[in-house]
Amino acid sequence: MELKGEQEELFYRLALTNVPGVGHKIARLLLERFGSAAAVFKAPLKELKTVDGISEIKAKGFRDADILKKAEKELEFVIRKDIQILHPDNNYPKRLSNCGDAPLVLFYKGNANLDATKIVAVVGTRKNTDYGHQITEELVEGLQALEGVLIVSGMALGIDGIAHRKCVQRGIATVGVLGHGLDRIYPHSHRELAEEMLACGGLLTEFPSDTLPDRNNFPMRNRIVAGMSDVTVVVEGSITGGALITAHMAGGYNREVAAYPGRVNDSRSAGCNELIRTNIAGLITKPQDLIEMMNWDQEKKPKAVQKQLFLNFSADEQKVVDLLRGRDNVHADELFHHTGLPNSMLAATLLQLEMQGVIKALPGKYYRMH
Repeated sequence: MELKGEQEELFYRLALTNVPGVGHKIARLLLERFGSAAAVFKAPLKELKTVDGISEIKAKGFRDADILKKAEKELEFVIRKDIQILHPDNNYPKRLSNCGDAPLVLFYKGNANLDATKIVAVVGTRKNTDYGHQITEELVEGLQALEGVLIVSGMALGIDGIAHRKCVQRGIATVGVLGHGLDRIYPHSHRELAEEMLACGGLLTEFPSDTLPDRNNFPMRNRIVAGMSDVTVVVEGSITGGALITAHMAGGYNREVAAYPGRVNDSRSAGCNELIRTNIAGLITKPQDLIEMMNWDQEKKPKAVQKQLFLNFSADEQKVVDLLRGRDNVHADELFHHTGLPNSMLAATLLQLEMQGVIKALPGKYYRMH
């Protein structure tokens, strides 16, 4: 097929994900070194080998015709099915891009804003109780009044499906993150639900077509759920369940985690109780608890006149203030990238501004003007 402009770059991004031994970290090094995926594949082998992690064998993988054929087949599929290919230079979810192990590309079908102002992951056991069903529906209903809210989950049976279905019923944007390609829906019983979600949300995956819902794919799916969300809420979950994996991943990304407590002798609440006991998750019993935990209730309160803006700032403080002014919130990673300050200096600057009442620290390492 003839490739031009952006389509050519998408083709080579797909090919880059298929080169044996080249994971997310090495791929990012290659993109940083050569500027684009197309340039990576067109670079001489001797130049490829100058990149850390690229051996002679790996370098030769970039000349494998089968890799290019596979990429061409996938590109034809996504064009035919009206699927978007997202990468850091093309509509990639900003929250997820701050995670070191984020996928190189994502496949997305839908209309939801993946950079919505408030993104909540709702996860839990596949074998929920009536109690879990009830509080999941109450949580979704309670979040409906929030402006710009998006509910994310993993399309599994149980709590995931209950959350997605209630969103569809209420017209709330919801995105299902899949552990397989977009050429199928798993579980099969969620096919109708998936179709309905496309009208008020979407489906997202890092896996190309023909990828089966293998067991090993779901922990990888979970990191996307956690990484693209401001907060992960665990409704019911066992100690060893996938919901607990998602919660720990969210904590590792410096995102907030909340959990509903349950009976001490119910294995399906054991995971939630343990997250609360070990201070990994904040305890919530109703939607308003989550809203207050995330400081989302402050938006309706009148903002005080920002007299602090007339203070004399140091050069470092001014860099931070300039980046925050006029924006809802900014992540610490973005401040680090754009200010050029060392981590220790940035932390000290943020603390000083917070003590002066100029800025406010938000959950998940976000900051905004006070």
